[in-house]
Amino acid sequence: MVKKKTWGLTTSSTLMLTMILTACSSSAPAGGNTADATKGPAPKAGNGEVIKLKWSTWGNPGELKRFYELTDQYNKDHPNVKWELVAVPNDGYEEKIITQLQGGTAPDAFYAGDQTVVKLISNGSIEELTPLMKVGNGPIKAEDFAEGLWGGSKKGDKIYGITVDCNPLVMYYNKTVLTEAGITDDPQKLYESGQWNWKKLQELTEQLKSKNKYGLVLEDWSSPVYSWVTLNGGKAYDKPQDGKFIGDQDPKTVEAFQYLAENTKNKNFVFSGSLPKGQGPDAMFMSNQVGFGIAGRWWVPQFNANTSLKYDIVPLPTNTGKKMEPAGIPTAYMVMNKKTAHAKETYEFLSYFVSKDGQNFRLKGGNAVPSISGVDDLVLDKNAQPAHAQYFLDAREIGYALWPSESGVPGASDIVKDNYDLLLLGKQDAQTTLKKISEGVNKKIDEVKVKK
Repeated sequence: MVKKKTWGLTTSSTLMLTMILTACSSSAPAGGNTADATKGPAPKAGNGEVIKLKWSTWGNPGELKRFYELTDQYNKDHPNVKWELVAVPNDGYEEKIITQLQGGTAPDAFYAGDQTVVKLISNGSIEELTPLMKVGNGPIKAEDFAEGLWGGSKKGDKIYGITVDCNPLVMYYNKTVLTEAGITDDPQKLYESGQWNWKKLQELTEQLKSKNKYGLVLEDWSSPVYSWVTLNGGKAYDKPQDGKFIGDQDPKTVEAFQYLAENTKNKNFVFSGSLPKGQGPDAMFMSNQVGFGIAGRWWVPQFNANTSLKYDIVPLPTNTGKKMEPAGIPTAYMVMNKKTAHAKETYEFLSYFVSKDGQNFRLKGGNAVPSISGVDDLVLDKNAQPAHAQYFLDAREIGYALWPSESGVPGASDIVKDNYDLLLLGKQDAQTTLKKISEGVNKKIDEVKVKK
């Protein structure tokens, strides 16, 4: 059961918040609001009047069930508002939201992915949240969130979106598969002794291959791709924001791609895109076909439901001599429609959603890691696997969301993916792959700069 709102605004801070929100409140209304901006501001709640608002997100059935429950509970705890969740399929989500924003029918608050949020900041569709977070005694402050989580939701010092939760990448290992292959090395002990590195991973996956098991399945989306770069101390872009791709000039990045190419060629690693249709790393892991996998916490619920599965997690192996290096963190952001007619109520809902209370409600037994400090116990269930869940939190503190230099450039990630696929399929070497990525991505970056 969600906790009732335990924070409030003092008289002086309420006045300040009202002044800050004046411009937003008199804007054209978002979807669900009936006021016409040409006839004056939307009606304010009073005399029992209930303000109707909407928010949107994507999600799997389990996530959406929890979101509907949160929405219902929030409405009960805040009788002056009635929020409606409008769920949108992930496929085509961005296009629908942008179309709604252009047509003045978008929800008051909504999820935005790492690429979407950059576009919405650029076209001025979403409200800057920095001043609102500084007012009064609200439930969220910028310092409550790990710095690496802001990604494209932050432009300079200005915040436009708040991470709803996060999913730091770690390495899962199947204890049964390792034991059946005769592997006696314990990844936990290797990590604790500083020996959990790329060389050891290659050795263990070679052993698994010799026993007709898959060693590690590789996927081709941004977070795992760039994790290999930073695990080697490499650098893909010269600047996180408004930078150029320099991976082809960085020896550590070249070395990382060579490592992946060598191990896929030798079949220690296998590319998920080369597997038979319907075969995925999570299913293969649960059926004891593969020893290692890379994922966030989203594997935990289904793995724990499989009572015969014996597994644990460990940080991703490094190649720098350090025990742990930064790795990718998939995340999404809750943002506020700049044209909402009820900015005060919208921000109150948004800030609750990402607050300790909101994340505590949403993530119990869930498949993500809190993005806000203070509710880490949600991850640390001593009675369930994985035993070393603390590593999710450790990875969160030093990891990073996708850099705006790429996420803010339409088509850039597709160029990276297409060439990375060719690398893992053995059709391009590392240097050629990075050269083509550099040429293609930097051309896209230049095109965006010209348009601006």
